[in-house]
Amino acid sequence: MTQPTGTAFSSTHKPLGLDDFVGTRFWWVRHAPVRDDGGCIYGQRDLPCDCSETHVFEALARVLPTKAVWVTSNLGRARQTAAAIFAAGHPDAHLQPLAMAEFAEQNLGDWQGLNRAEFFRNVKPSPSGHWFNAPEERAPNGESFVDLIDRTRAGVDKLAAAHAGRDIVVVAHGGTIRAAIGIALGIEPTRMMAFTTDNCSVTRLD
Repeated sequence: MTQPTGTAFSSTHKPLGLDDFVGTRFWWVRHAPVRDDGGCIYGQRDLPCDCSETHVFEALARVLPTKAVWVTSNLGRARQTAAAIFAAGHPDAHLQPLAMAEFAEQNLGDWQGLNRAEFFRNVKPSPSGHWFNAPEERAPNGESFVDLIDRTRAGVDKLAAAHAGRDIVVVAHGGTIRAAIGIALGIEPTRMMAFTTDNCSVTRLD
């Protein structure tokens, strides 16, 4: 069901150096939950999220830094979540977050739109036990987790260079945040896949 990329995780995937993070704080926020996926895999499908629990966004508005650089992925649910945080009283509500495709969820290609329960019944589990395929294997007409790591790192590098010493809030996705944590720790992709983040949770990487 998967297609090898032919490119293994290599030494080019080095951990971020001290210069990338000294004085620069990345605040990663996972988007609000998607309720109306019909029980299907959605990946990069642009489905809306549920921002009805206002107390959640009020808490985020209190926790997240002010005078920060605000970034979202290019998917609507990330932009929706940022807008809900601003509407809940965050002082940076006058800002227009920069939308970056580098931080989109993993593109699961032909698997997007398939019934989730049926799909998982029919796939062979990955030896890692954390996901259903190896991190370097691509979904048909989609991405591998290593592809996601590569573009997440490119986005982090770009922001770290442009905004050194700043607070940077990035509203993104579970896969993207998993990759960012792994990059910061300098661990192999298989180990990165063990991380999980809840919807509307905050992960800070300094």
